[in-house]
Amino acid sequence: MHELGIVFHIIKTIEDVAEEQKLTKVSKVVLEVGEVSTVIAELLESCWEWSCRRSPLMEGCKLEHLVIPAVTYCEDCGRTYETVKYAKICPYCKSEHTYLKEGNEVRIKEIEAQ
Repeated sequence: MHELGIVFHIIKTIEDVAEEQKLTKVSKVVLEVGEVSTVIAELLESCWEWSCRRSPLMEGCKLEHLVIPAVTYCEDCGRTYETVKYAKICPYCKSEHTYLKEGNEVRIKEIEAQ
């Protein structure tokens, strides 16, 4: 379950920002989660709730997550396409010379705090 490690990293990052900005309470965090990041939303939320109860700064903090669609780029024809729908083979030119352009990341988009 790598969701717990992700949550620990996010909370540590937020705690660092809070210290720098002299924040006392974080009420909401919005994450952007890639469609093919292998992050399981239910596990992420469970780990979030468990971890936030252990931090005075984060206690009661709500988590919202937005999905970043997975997009693959074809090196042969230069087009992009939906990764989940077509996988590795380009639907336009049938090339396998492709790579994931976005949709595997997890990033903090927004922090609501006092």
